[in-house]
This record gives sequence, C-alpha cells and structure tokens, in this order.
Amino acid sequence: MADKDYYQTLGVSKEATKDEIKKAFKKLALKYHPDRAPGDKKDEYEEKFKEINEAVSVLADDKKRQQYDQFGSSAFSGGAGASGFQGFDFSDVMSQFRSGTFGGFDDVFDQLFGGGRRRSSRARRGSDLIYETEITLEDAAQGTVKEIDLNNLAHCSACQGKGAHKFESCHHCQGSGYLKRTQRTPFGLFQQTSPCPYCHGKGELPQDSCSDCGGEGLIRKKKKLEVNIPAGIGNRMRLRVAGEGEIGDNGGPSGDLYVMVYVKEHKFFERVDNDLHIEVPISFTQATLGDEIEVPTIDGEAKLKIPAGTASETIFRMKGKGLPYLNHSGSGDQMVKVRIEVPKKVSKKQKELIKQLKENKPSKGFFKKFFG
Repeated sequence: MADKDYYQTLGVSKEATKDEIKKAFKKLALKYHPDRAPGDKKDEYEEKFKEINEAVSVLADDKKRQQYDQFGSSAFSGGAGASGFQGFDFSDVMSQFRSGTFGGFDDVFDQLFGGGRRRSSRARRGSDLIYETEITLEDAAQGTVKEIDLNNLAHCSACQGKGAHKFESCHHCQGSGYLKRTQRTPFGLFQQTSPCPYCHGKGELPQDSCSDCGGEGLIRKKKKLEVNIPAGIGNRMRLRVAGEGEIGDNGGPSGDLYVMVYVKEHKFFERVDNDLHIEVPISFTQATLGDEIEVPTIDGEAKLKIPAGTASETIFRMKGKGLPYLNHSGSGDQMVKVRIEVPKKVSKKQKELIKQLKENKPSKGFFKKFFG
C-alpha cells in the first residue's frame, strides 16, 4: 500500500501548527461538504471528505503525528488492533451528513483534538494477539499439542464488566446516551448528535465503584490454552484461534489469537517444502557390490537398496517418507544422498586386497576426450 501524504492532503507544511491544521481542515471540509456536491460528484466529495478526516485525525494528535512522521501512514494500517484512527468513527460523520444532523466543523475538530473525550458507544472488536512457539521437525511431521499460558484482560465477573453495581439515568442526556447541539455558522444552522461525554453514550452514570476491578470493569486473568498444531505445518506459519484475543469494547466481539509456529532445524534432515534430504555414508564395498542398508527416516528406519556400481553423491528417492501435506492427503519424499566413505586406516591384508583392485583404472577414453 502506497504511503499517504497527510500534509499534502490538508495543504499544509510539515512544520504546521495545530491552529494552521485546524484552519486548513475547516476550509477543505466546507469545500467538500457532501451536501454541496453536484449531483454527479456526490461519491467523489464523500471520498475526499474521508481523506481529509483521515489526515486530520493523525496530524491533530501529537502522538499519532510523531508516529506518522517517523513511520508514515503504514503505522496506522493493519485492521483490528492497529493504532490508527481509534477514537473517531468516520462512518458516524458520513451518516450524519446523509441524515442532515451533522454539526459544525469546530465540533468535529474538537473531537479530534480532544484526546478522546467523547467516546463512541458503538461496539468495537478487540485487538488480535500473537504468540510465538517453537516445535521440532518430528512435531511438524506427526502433529502436536502446545499448551499456551495467556494473561489477558477479561470482563470483571463481579460487576459484569460495568465497573459499578449501582447506576442512575444520566441527567445530562436524560438517559438517551446522546446530546444534540445546534450551532449557527455562515452556512446556516447545523445540528449535531453525538455521544454524551458524561456517560460515554451509555445513558447511565455509576453510583459506586466495583472493588474487584477498581471501577475499570476489566481484570487480568491467567489461563492455559491448548493449541492443536497439525502435521505438515511449515516454519513461520500462523494458526488462528478465534476469540482468544483482547476483549472488545461496549459488547463488541473479542479479537483472535494468532500462534506463530517456528520449526527448529534438524541435526540430520534438511527440509525442502515437504521433502526431507539426508546424507548417509556407505563403504566402497557396498557401492561396488551393492547392498541393502538401513536409512533413518523422520518416524523410524527404512531399508534402501544400493545397486552395484553406485557412485558417490548419488541421490535416491524414498517415496512418501517425507512430511505429510498440510491441506491434503499424502506425504513428500525423502531424498537420500550416499557418500562413499574412504577408511583412514587399513590393515595389511586390506592393503593387499586393495592392490589387487589397482587394475581397475578409469577408462583411457576419458583422458583422450579431456586432453583432445
């Protein structure tokens, strides 16, 4: 995704003050008010207004602006759990435009610069979490179960996540959860309906504080979770465990837990996709006369026939002796490279036998071809 230039979107410099950003936002927001769009440009104006709001929501916040200056707009991407534009819902603004209840631009700007004083009462999905674990190649071949220790936030059971036991209807919004305000501007009267900042859109105010959670409505709980790791899983693959992430806000669903699996390197086997590669030594006699040898596999031993006259570095394929495929039946293969091992010490009798084989020299035809 291309990096967005929020300064260019608002038409301000990187050294612009908050006041300059506010003026630029108001000017552009008035210009691209969807109600002022020609009939054939309604969608274009709405899209432009979203871009303006996205830019000001970052540049209006000192912390987000610092992140943007350092990492660009990519710092605010990533879906659920990203640090992007939480605290201001652009869909609410657009729905207000369409319903005719949109308030003044100063009020929108106050929400953006107000550090989240007005919290939406809409349900929000919780953040996703990631957990890293390491398994052996044998685990990847057979599948395994990993026990994970989690220490996540959860709703307080004593107060059902409300933070208090006693509530009364909010007298600021008369229990509706919303406040309406009419503002006169050079363009006429604007009416805005926004979540009540006193009860945060809930319509009721707490009269006490839950002692279990200190009024937060949340407590941290430890739990053990068993995660099934399927046979054939690859290195750095992620497994999704639905609903085991952070809890949502205002009754929203919990996020998901992603388990990142790392497969440790094996002492003897090298993995290439679902195939396994191994190198085994054989003697000169076995290579010359042929033999049947025992070869290690990922789940035990298997016999491999070495034909007479086998050269060193020859690779044999053992069908189905690799790792199982993750998404369908069957397994990869095991590739066995044989290496003829020359003994460092030989007995006198062995030397005599080797000398008897001295006549088996390479063909003279090879040297004639090489030297022309």
